[in-house]
Amino acid sequence: MLSYWKLHKTPILLGIGSLLFYAVFAHDLEREDFPKLLSLFAALFFLHYKLIQFEKWNFKFLLVTGILFRLIFLWAEPNLSQDFYRFIWDGELIKNGINPYIHLPKDLISQADLPIANAQELFEGMGGLSARHYSNYPPVNQIIFALASILGGGSILGSVITMRLTIIFADIGILVLGRKLLQNLNRSNHLAFWYFLNPLVIIELTGNLHFEGVMLFFFVWALYLISNKKWLAAAPVYAAAIMVKLVPILFLPLFLRFFGFRKSVGFYLLVAIYCVLLLLPFYSWVFIDNYSETVGLWFSNFEFNAGFYNALKIVAVDCFEAKPWELVKVYGKWVVGAVVLGAMLLALLRKNQTLTALITSMLILLTGYYLLSSTVHPWYLVFLIVLAMFTKFRFAMLWSFLVVLSYFAYSNPDFDENLWLLAFEYLLVIGYLIYEIMGRSGKKLDFFKK
Repeated sequence: MLSYWKLHKTPILLGIGSLLFYAVFAHDLEREDFPKLLSLFAALFFLHYKLIQFEKWNFKFLLVTGILFRLIFLWAEPNLSQDFYRFIWDGELIKNGINPYIHLPKDLISQADLPIANAQELFEGMGGLSARHYSNYPPVNQIIFALASILGGGSILGSVITMRLTIIFADIGILVLGRKLLQNLNRSNHLAFWYFLNPLVIIELTGNLHFEGVMLFFFVWALYLISNKKWLAAAPVYAAAIMVKLVPILFLPLFLRFFGFRKSVGFYLLVAIYCVLLLLPFYSWVFIDNYSETVGLWFSNFEFNAGFYNALKIVAVDCFEAKPWELVKVYGKWVVGAVVLGAMLLALLRKNQTLTALITSMLILLTGYYLLSSTVHPWYLVFLIVLAMFTKFRFAMLWSFLVVLSYFAYSNPDFDENLWLLAFEYLLVIGYLIYEIMGRSGKKLDFFKK
């Protein structure tokens, strides 16, 4: 024990320091306190970099350290997001046989016999915006919510702990499968720790209960199966990823050249069939209209941490007197079209025959979408971290640090964003991305042909 301490004294101290910072973050931070939030996040980001630098080949040490960082949050209520109230609300509905896709919280709360534990607290906690809309969380997410409500025994904290443990196990799965996939791609398997120990991943997923990690577990599992030429087995796993979060749908066209026409059609059909099977328990005649309407809101009604859109809005409003609420609706439709077109071009023009090239195409497409989107919540970037892990690009790591600047909006009562901070964030990210595309040696990387 003493010899281990002598050999690993500095990493152990770094880990203890990180544990203390995570404890403060989890139990003694309000999101309105932006200076404290930024300071803690910056310190944790530096410490995770040093930990990997010192112990990148020590799998057991970094695994245990990453788990301990997550367990710090186990009994803490999420302090940067209120979405968990809606998760538990949906879970309580399903537990009691009520379809969350066809009933609005604002309509149900007035029922005297509503069979939901802590209904008023959940309703008030989710906020008026969520209460006025149908659930937009796909079926596998809903199953997790229901299990959390059942195992939580009607307790909000019990449900939170159940969901948190689910996310922790998913992250461990990503680490294990990610290392195996990295080996199949002839890349160093320690790169998986850039995901597992990233403060954004730990804080936004385990801390704030966002389910990108569960989606990414299925996504990485599917890619691992595909790397082992088991595409039939990968189809239901990829469908499960879609049914946690819809984002992997964007990448389906990119498999065209990787699989070839016949095999890709078979893969698409299987994924579609499994998605339908997962949807069937929730299907009703109003489901499609309600769900598509709610999902559409994210493209046409919301603005947060936007890059290109903010620049466009400044020009449109100041120079052409455009109305912001109308601009975002038109812009949202344009972004959908641009992303679909981008996916088609990458599928047809880029050589995606190798898995590394395919994942790089996914990274290009998702990066383009986020740069154009009017809403980029910090936890969205977790997907970029995973994709970048399997490529030579590292801009996603920088973005995962700079995105904390977007939380300045919560430090004032009107949730007004600081456009200077956002401009700083995006200029650094885009600048570093260009630097990586051109190559550190000054020679252009084979970005679009590889």
